[in-house]
Order: sequence, then structure tokens, then C-alpha cells
Amino acid sequence: MATLDKASVRSEVSRLKADFENLCAEGKITGESQAIMSSLFMVVELILAIFLERTTKKDATNSSKPSSQTQKDESALSHAGSNGKGKPENKAAALTSRTVESVAVSKVATCDVCGEDLTGVPCVHSERRTKIDIVFEKVVEHVDAEIKQCPICDATVKGRFPADLHGPLQYGDGLKAFVINLLVCPMVALNRIQKLVTAMLEVVIAEATLLKFVLRLHLALASWETQAIEHLLKAPALHVDETSLRVDRKNQWIHVYSAGDITLKLLHRKRGKEAIESINLIPRYGGIIIHDCWSSYFAYQHCGHGLCGSHLLRELTFIVDVHDYRWAKQMKRLLQQTCITVSKSTDKKLSESTCKSVTGPS
Repeated sequence: MATLDKASVRSEVSRLKADFENLCAEGKITGESQAIMSSLFMVVELILAIFLERTTKKDATNSSKPSSQTQKDESALSHAGSNGKGKPENKAAALTSRTVESVAVSKVATCDVCGEDLTGVPCVHSERRTKIDIVFEKVVEHVDAEIKQCPICDATVKGRFPADLHGPLQYGDGLKAFVINLLVCPMVALNRIQKLVTAMLEVVIAEATLLKFVLRLHLALASWETQAIEHLLKAPALHVDETSLRVDRKNQWIHVYSAGDITLKLLHRKRGKEAIESINLIPRYGGIIIHDCWSSYFAYQHCGHGLCGSHLLRELTFIVDVHDYRWAKQMKRLLQQTCITVSKSTDKKLSESTCKSVTGPS
């Protein structure tokens, strides 16, 4: 079966339509024939558009379909030295770390060639070699509270302990942060973390205690979460998204809400409207939500809607690949140039002057 080239087919239809319009301008076609042929040309263009769209499959690169619903893309291979995008990484040292640096001098006493004594000869140059290593340090801080007997009233008085010492034994913030990081970020198994801590500190910490570290952090962040929600509700634009996460071998969803420097992530068993109603952030929001065309978001008509720039670029890519429209190419180029301009600006937004530089004079 012969294949059709979409460019040649479209050019042929355009040529026939131009010839027909020339004949109409010369008065060689009757009015009834003009109406019939115009309708036929419209039907041909519609059939052509549908036919070409069916030959081009939609995936995560040219539509709003998520990558989980499309075939795996093997074309983009990872390569060494690639730079990631996003905010620059905070490389500041942790508050619980310390650096012990020492310099040793390897002295020259005699000449390796003639054996001359070089003890009194001044050094003219030196070459340095460096070794960096890690030695885990167990820090144990004891606080002894004095107990005295008052000679006047015979009362027993005890010294006050620091506020972070609630009982006979507790663990410091450095150890808690280390355990929480292993549990939450790389998701190391609880039993492995327990063995690792035991090897480092020679102290066996119960798995329940390790989990309490995460629970106490969760409770400590409760007030921050309340303040973050109030800030998000007042923001003029709210970016929303959701991504899957395996919990107890079952698929759940992390719902993300972000505006400015605040990003809030909430876990729910569902992805759609049931989860949105349970979280109860979008139903109370009156600004503009920026999303990825997920139908559950469009159900809320009390707030404005904006589409994610990357998803708009994918849809425009599909239109360019299938129809080769000039307006789609120009819109795609405009969005890309705007993204570059915003990323280079310090306040990460478009001002009136930058809008004119991107779009040109009106």
C-alpha cells in the first residue's frame, strides 16, 4: 500500500482550492456550484485532518498523556556530565558536622643523589597531596544536676536540666536527622538503619523509637502546614499536580500544591475529585490553578484555570507534527523564549519591559 506524504497532500488540496477560487473570481462557476464545492473542500480538509491525526500517535512528548499511559521512550539515553534543571542545590555543610584539618611536613634530611646533609638548607618549594576520610564521632554529653539540702527550711533543691533533656536518656537532633533522612529520602529498610546505628554508636535503638523520630517531626510540622495552607489560599496562582507512590504495596498519590517558595505535598489513596475534596484546598481557593489538563481540576468552576507550559508545548508539538501550522510553531517558540527569559530573571517573572522584548512591539 502506497504511503501518503502529508505535505504533498495538503499542497495538492491547497492548489485545487486556489484554482477553484480563481475560476470563481473569473465568473466561470455558478453560485450553486460554488456552494457545493466549498462544502466539499471543507469536508476534504476535515477528513484529511482526521486521517493524519490517526497516523500520529499521542504520547507524553506531544500531548498531556502521562508517561505511565504511554510506551517507554528509549530514545533519550542518559549521558555523563549532564546538568540537571531546577533550583541550585544548597551545598552548605550540616550544623552537626565538623572538619578536622591537619598539615604534616615531610622533611628532607639528606640528598638522594650525593648524600649531603640538607638539614640546614632552606626549603624553596613544596608539593602537597591530600587525603579526605570520614570518621564517625559519637558525642555523649552528660549533665549532672546538683541536689542540695537547704539548712534553713530543710527542703531538697535540684538543679534544672536543659529543656531538651526530658528523661534519663534521649538522642540528639543530629542522630534524629540522620535516621529521618535514611527513612524518608532513600527509604532504607528500618532493620538496616537499626543495625547501622548500632554499629556506629554501640547502642541498640528500638525500631519503634526510630519511627517516633519521623512521627515527632510530623507533629512539629503541623503548625507550619497550617500556615502554608493559609499562604497558598491567598496566592494569586496555585500550581497543582499529582504523582503516584507505593505505600504498603498499594498505589497511592502525592498531591502537590505550590506557590512562590512554598510547596505542600499531601498523601491520599485516590487521585481524582475524592482526594481533592478530602484535602479541601482547591474547593476553598479562588485564584487561578495551573495544572496538566486533568479533568478533575476542570470540575471546579469557581476558580480560574491555566495550563502547564510544558503540556502546552507537547500539544503544540503534536499540532506541528500533524498539521504543520505556522501559528503553532510561532506559539511554541514564544513559550520557549518566555521560559528562558523568566529563568534568567532574578524575580522569576515577566515585567512589562521583558514582555515587550519577548513578544516584540504591539
